[in-house]
Amino acid sequence: MYTKVLISIGLAGVCALAAEVPAYKLKVFKPLPAAMDSATNPPSQAKLELGRMLYFENRLSKSQKFSCNSCHMLDKFGVDNQPTSEGHKGQRGDRNSPTVFNAALHMAQFWDGRAADVEAQAKGPVLNPVEMAMPDEQTVVKTLKSMPEYTALFAKAFPGQKDPVTYDNMAKAIGAFERKLVTPSRWDKFLAGDKTALSEQEQAGLAKFLDAGCAGCHSGTLLGGSSYQKLGAAHPYPGLKDEGRSKVSKNAGEKFYFKVPSLRNIDRTAPYYHDGSVKSLDEAVNRMAEFQLGSKLAPADVSAIVTWLKSLTGEVPASLIAKPKLPASTPQTPKPDTTD
Repeated sequence: MYTKVLISIGLAGVCALAAEVPAYKLKVFKPLPAAMDSATNPPSQAKLELGRMLYFENRLSKSQKFSCNSCHMLDKFGVDNQPTSEGHKGQRGDRNSPTVFNAALHMAQFWDGRAADVEAQAKGPVLNPVEMAMPDEQTVVKTLKSMPEYTALFAKAFPGQKDPVTYDNMAKAIGAFERKLVTPSRWDKFLAGDKTALSEQEQAGLAKFLDAGCAGCHSGTLLGGSSYQKLGAAHPYPGLKDEGRSKVSKNAGEKFYFKVPSLRNIDRTAPYYHDGSVKSLDEAVNRMAEFQLGSKLAPADVSAIVTWLKSLTGEVPASLIAKPKLPASTPQTPKPDTTD
């Protein structure tokens, strides 16, 4: 079996030469599953509804200005399109906020993989002094318990528990919600056998992507998200200061290693790289070719690859991303705190 594609040549992107990509090369990719459920955090409608509310809940931050959605905006493909995100009192971290869409399928969370799954990841920003800055888990639980509606929702989402309003259950609810954020695209239809799902120009870009060796890291269901790779594998990456995974693993051999980002929805999730320093997709492709593969791509080849990458933009689950109505504060609900 062969998939016929056209290789795009010339600066004008004119498709003139026919080539064939062996079907076995496509086996390094896989379509998105219908669900990203967890055996350790079984889904339920009650848990999903609670998690969706908590995802938008600003009162989980000390200043009551920030929620999960502040940095991972669901109406912007799960990002905020900033190099680094604003947090408590205008502080900013040193890494770009990756998209939350399809994130549950990653091998681990964060650029350095320090959280095992989306449930573990949900715990981090709430207590991070640079991000949401809540002082401790007890304050979070106290805030949630101050609103009777949340108490009832937790009891419904975690039935049979004597005290269901816990920090762990907060994270489980948010994780259960995030596991529904799957964004299938025309690419998945193509992988399923519909060769008309991609245009000739997009298939030409796929051919160039494969020929260039990009699939060595960007493969699988997410076209990434399944390995750690050294930034600057072929040539030292200029100006690189963040030591990446070695900060977590304490392994000097993983210095400058980062989790390979997923390419799904990549056209909508700029800026790029761990520090958000690369603004355009064309530049990102050029840099990857140079510093990871040790090669220079012609402008027409870059354009062809980017054309194909745009086919990876999926459908946002509209029924999930609209902001829900949140419980009203009570006299017991802590007030916003911006003192430190």
